[in-house]
Amino acid sequence: MSDRLLQGYYDPGFVPFEHCPGFTFNLRCGVTRNMTVQPVEMALGDDYAFYRKGVAKICEKYPASYWQKLEEQPPSGSYPTEFVDELTREGYLAALVPKEYGGWGLPIRGGAVILEEIMAKGCSAGACHAQMYTMGTVLRHGSQDQKEEYLPKIATGELRLQAFGVTEPTTGSDTTQLKTRADKSGNGYKISGQKVWISRAGHSDLMLLLARTTPADQVKKRAHGVSVFLVDMRDAKKNGMEIRPIDAMINHNTTEIFFDDVWIPASSLIGEEGRGFSYILDGMNAERCLVASEAIGNGRFFLHKAIERAKTRKVGGRLLGENQAIQFMLAQAYAQLESADLMVRQANAMFDAGVKCGGEANMGKILSGEAVWACAEACLTVFGAAGVARDADVERKWRESRTARNSPVSPNMVLNFIGQHILDLPRSY
Repeated sequence: MSDRLLQGYYDPGFVPFEHCPGFTFNLRCGVTRNMTVQPVEMALGDDYAFYRKGVAKICEKYPASYWQKLEEQPPSGSYPTEFVDELTREGYLAALVPKEYGGWGLPIRGGAVILEEIMAKGCSAGACHAQMYTMGTVLRHGSQDQKEEYLPKIATGELRLQAFGVTEPTTGSDTTQLKTRADKSGNGYKISGQKVWISRAGHSDLMLLLARTTPADQVKKRAHGVSVFLVDMRDAKKNGMEIRPIDAMINHNTTEIFFDDVWIPASSLIGEEGRGFSYILDGMNAERCLVASEAIGNGRFFLHKAIERAKTRKVGGRLLGENQAIQFMLAQAYAQLESADLMVRQANAMFDAGVKCGGEANMGKILSGEAVWACAEACLTVFGAAGVARDADVERKWRESRTARNSPVSPNMVLNFIGQHILDLPRSY
């Protein structure tokens, strides 16, 4: 079994004496890798309090009614443009962009806190979270020219990078077998194929696209021959790219995209041709860390509503919260959420320390997905029939949280990863 022990100790110099709500302290620890301890520092409590307060202040302007009305609109009018624009103006969506490119230069944990707080306050981060993790692929693997051209404009909001073109209808989670091709054509490439479940594509200027540049039967390893491109969708829509909205259970503005020999310049290629799968995997750890943090935020939203309801709602002359059936259910959901939060924070801390965190990021994702669903189910149960009414604002988040168990990665694929890469079991698929 792989050695993945997190060895921690508390440093009294970091711990305040008064243990009151909202306290924070740091856990200094080491992660053992091949008998070498690598130092990692993990914050506990309400870290990044300044940013939490700023996000909460913005979210106050966008109550449940705002999000509910968006769901009633056709795809062209269902995007929370005002909300996203305000987050952009205040700099929150550029939190992970380095300062030299106009951002705040925060670590991944800073971005995770922002997304967690958006969800905890009843808003939806799904409309804008992709920019945080897709930007990292450009930052880590793009050329200097690409970084100077795009990152400052992404930071200011002049350009939106909200579309991530990976999933296909015939390959699903088996990304190495994708069918979308990028064939050399003059001083560029022609893209042909189809992508599906590409959220926010209709509201993005740029898309990070994964396509095969060498046929699968001509490479030694499944992951070879796949490349990443930064596609200017404004031009692509004029040259054979078609975006079709998908009417889904939740309002994530998701789409399917068709590429019919769409020409893009060679300068669209990120990094080296054929190495795109490894670049995407690198970005997926960031995605797991951020999306798992959103699930933690949604869990806090549900628990807050459920606890308030249990404290004030009387049935049969007793407060709901006086019944052990209710108390135990909420306590169990709370315990699950707090445990998941610790794993998510650990994954964030390891990512920021430059320590390999594929296992932790995946475990944080699956645990947070199960925890938020436990919180969602508990909240709906506490509200009873009233919970399915739209004005209770439970069912909207309930639907959103169900998808957190399966998106953006199947829990079975997470378990495959843990079994094969952490437990050293044979490949099962």
